[in-house]
Amino acid sequence: MEYEFSSTVRIRFADCDPIGHLNNVKYLEYMLNAREDHVEQNYGFTYEQYTRDTGCTWVTVQNEIAYLKEVRYNSVVEITSKTIFVDDLTAVVELLMKNQDGTVHAVFWLTVIYFNMKTRRAEKMPQSTLDKFAHFLVDIEHKSFKERVSYFRAQNKIK
Repeated sequence: MEYEFSSTVRIRFADCDPIGHLNNVKYLEYMLNAREDHVEQNYGFTYEQYTRDTGCTWVTVQNEIAYLKEVRYNSVVEITSKTIFVDDLTAVVELLMKNQDGTVHAVFWLTVIYFNMKTRRAEKMPQSTLDKFAHFLVDIEHKSFKERVSYFRAQNKIK
């Protein structure tokens, strides 16, 4: 079964700078919105519902993003997301923005901690939640962000 989820979006004019390139912060918005949709469609819950039911959520503690190739206004891009690491406290999600030939425009690693909204502290995920995330875990060859970026830069040169 494939656990890298995908959606396609068109880049909007309002999200671009004066020369028609996607604004850097908008990469994050497009990618985070796609991940939210991927979780709802494939994990079977929304973050809002999960927080309401459990009193817990995931809080971002680190973002790493590399912009590899500009994205222009009106481009159609594919955004993929997958969980690449999970333990009882943290998870790392990789998101890619790429075009139809597979050229990667951006790679984004998002690290989150499991957080109790009532105690305002990080805590261990319940086993059922941990099992769900572990079920969707995708093993990737590159274990550091720097390695992963270098890999995609090399792949983009081949295309």
